[in-house]
Amino acid sequence: MKFGKRLKHQMQETLPSWRDKFLSYKDLKKLVRLISSAPAVLNGKSGKAEAEFVYLLNNEIDKFNAFFMEQEEDFIIRNKELQQRIKKVTDTWGPNGSQPSETIYQDEVGKIRKDIVDFHGEMVLLVNYSNINYTGLAKILKKYDKRTGALLRLPFIQKIIEQPFFTTDLISKLVKECEGTIDAVFPVDEEEERKREVKDAITVAGEGIFRNTVAALLTMQEIRRGSSTYSQFSLPPIDLPAESDLIQLVQLNPPIAIV
Repeated sequence: MKFGKRLKHQMQETLPSWRDKFLSYKDLKKLVRLISSAPAVLNGKSGKAEAEFVYLLNNEIDKFNAFFMEQEEDFIIRNKELQQRIKKVTDTWGPNGSQPSETIYQDEVGKIRKDIVDFHGEMVLLVNYSNINYTGLAKILKKYDKRTGALLRLPFIQKIIEQPFFTTDLISKLVKECEGTIDAVFPVDEEEERKREVKDAITVAGEGIFRNTVAALLTMQEIRRGSSTYSQFSLPPIDLPAESDLIQLVQLNPPIAIV
């Protein structure tokens, strides 16, 4: 599958409010064609188109950074709020709480479980957002250099890897912390019940966060997979565990190679 189609598919699979935050890949491709076309050169439009192309690239980077940092800040706050909720519920209605109540405790824990799983899914989507937009920029810059004979790719990639949207260390750390919290909220002896709840939630959600998350995981795996076009600009490959609940429970089309 061509990258443009993969990007379009990923935008459809993500949260609706995120869809206009992705790379304007189609517009950039049009500019690359315009810059490299003979009529454009003869009509004196090539220089203007090239300036517009670089301007749009910088605007895209600014867009990614603004959105990524906003989401990152929101996730930090939400993570703290979830930890506070868990402590409050445990200290109040848990077995050793100030007002022990199994009914209220189980009801509140059920609500927290859903919020934790949703929160984890959104963070995975943000990591995928970083991955797929970086990949798109690398691909469009490769097209530009190939068609124009210029050497814009290397300096831009060096600029991109220093941008906030490319640095996912903090989000990855929050994902790990969230997974630890999930393990704490879902004890081992409740594993089968957890799987049932996830399956039921997927059935109810349909195209919701669960399916979005799996689509993001599969996309990250695909765009990081080694290929004949793998280079120093490519992201390192990742492997997804075959036993993942979400991978098993959500039926998706098998990943198609991106070229």
